[in-house]
Amino acid sequence: MCGIVGYIGVQQAFPILTKGLHRLEYRGYDSAGVALINTENRLNIYKSHGKVSELERFCESKDISGTIGIAHTRWATHGEPNDTNAHPHFSTDRRIAIVHNGTIENYTVLKQVLEQHGCVFDSDTDTEVVVKLIEYVYRSTGCSLLNAVREALEQVVGAYAIAVISADAPDTIIAARKSSPLVIGIADGETFLASDASPIIEHTNQVVYLRDNEIAIIKRGEPLQVITNKNEPSTIDIQTLRMSVSQLEKGGYPHFMLKEIFEQPNTLFDCIRGRISADGTKVQLSGIEDNASRFINAKRIVLVACGTSWHAGLIGGRLIEELARIPARVEYASEFRYANPVISSDDIVIAISQSGETADTLAAIKLAKERGAFVYGVCNVVGSSIARATDTGTYIHVGPEIGVASTKAFTGQVTVLTMMALAIAQLKGTISPDALRSTAQSICKIPSQIKQTLKLNDKIEQLSRTYTYVHNFLYLGRGYNYPTALEGALKLKEISYIHAEGYPAAEMKHGPIALIDKELPTVFIAPKDELHEKVVSNIQQVKARGGSVIAIVTAGDEIIPSMADHVLEIPSSPECLSPIIASIPLQLLAYHIAVMKGCDVDMPRNLAKSVTVE
Repeated sequence: MCGIVGYIGVQQAFPILTKGLHRLEYRGYDSAGVALINTENRLNIYKSHGKVSELERFCESKDISGTIGIAHTRWATHGEPNDTNAHPHFSTDRRIAIVHNGTIENYTVLKQVLEQHGCVFDSDTDTEVVVKLIEYVYRSTGCSLLNAVREALEQVVGAYAIAVISADAPDTIIAARKSSPLVIGIADGETFLASDASPIIEHTNQVVYLRDNEIAIIKRGEPLQVITNKNEPSTIDIQTLRMSVSQLEKGGYPHFMLKEIFEQPNTLFDCIRGRISADGTKVQLSGIEDNASRFINAKRIVLVACGTSWHAGLIGGRLIEELARIPARVEYASEFRYANPVISSDDIVIAISQSGETADTLAAIKLAKERGAFVYGVCNVVGSSIARATDTGTYIHVGPEIGVASTKAFTGQVTVLTMMALAIAQLKGTISPDALRSTAQSICKIPSQIKQTLKLNDKIEQLSRTYTYVHNFLYLGRGYNYPTALEGALKLKEISYIHAEGYPAAEMKHGPIALIDKELPTVFIAPKDELHEKVVSNIQQVKARGGSVIAIVTAGDEIIPSMADHVLEIPSSPECLSPIIASIPLQLLAYHIAVMKGCDVDMPRNLAKSVTVE
């Protein structure tokens, strides 16, 4: 993986392709490349380790002409990041080029067979095996490029999104997908191809999302064709994108991450809008209302997710148990799929993913469906693989998230899971009308409360100077805010590369307290709730051992400020909603420490936005 762009039309392809690669930089990558067919039907391939800007500099003296091409940003899976392993990869005669996202699981076997037939490989990647296999079929059988791709994919085991061009078919792009996203943009006289819609939206809002095991034949001057791997026609569902170019720009902020942190009052307003009645007496989620009997009769709910989405799931699981009184279990999707879980038709599996393309979560969905469970998706990207693979679901509607470290998607996921728990509870009658109204009305106040909390930004920026060069952090919270502590620690790790651990505050004395000294700052998420006194005790234990404390407290708290070294006050909210508001200062703290350290906040090392491989 990580990003594919393709173009065929009347314009010069190179600037469109490289601009598209820039749009995909947020996904994370270590090298970039482009393949173009010029007017003489010559296939030119250029690639470079490093950023897209380095590829552009490398190509300044090269022939970059041509109105058809494919391009790629690579996040290394097989083979180290270097020029040779960068995409596109090409056939031995350099007349066929391919870009690929995903993982070919049987590439070693295929490579051995191809080597027995005289193929020589230049790279360490699984992708090169696919283009050499296509070339072998194409040359040995004399079939069309389309049929060579089809036959090659019949022999491939794994996940892929590919785009293929050939000097022998200079007006055609062949694209295919299985378990990795691919979007086709349709405009007047030109067609665009990308891993997601962000490189396409400035050219057209008419798109087709390829389904698993589909192949697209994109020919200049001809309507789009889509077939299955078995060469059967597929229906083409053209959708209209609800996205704007402005959402993909920084809008005056130095980083996308900071922009997305400050967008949260608006994004959560969009997330909530139309889902809670004006008087707070009803929470309306069509995915739940349309499947009311499933939720009323569910014996158990299993939430599956990865990373930040898993933290949101921990909060959601607690909400479901407390409000709807249904047993809830939260699993890492990557572990769930290999654990041989006991799943029945009475279970509901909730799959949570910002991108809707997370490979482990998709695999968990497949397993759950095979075992008869009803699967509900919570994701951000409309038309994504998870949105299509689940039985129903709810979008979080927070807009494109470009920063690799999730911010607004996390708060959107927690907000949706809270509304889901309320909606299920009102169906089952496990919540009183007064409690429902009070909580629903409090949800509606969250956007304004986050706006108030964002006023801490300048204070947090100054605070971050004190802790920029520490080597370790400890984050502690209790109840609903134990997952908030995990999320705060993850944010710091992701973008500042400072080691951080999140724990339930009460567990500190069962081991982590051994680490406490003046060199280890501890962040306490300590709003005024039923466990407040317990957290106060935990803070005293840290201070007694010389540790420094940063405390996130409810405005008006008079106890903790007398003990903590630094205090960040947030507005009062119901206990179950406090993680949403408390996460804001944690996001800002991680951001400002990373900026002080000179880290690449939007594209942290080794990370990809959409993890579409195992």
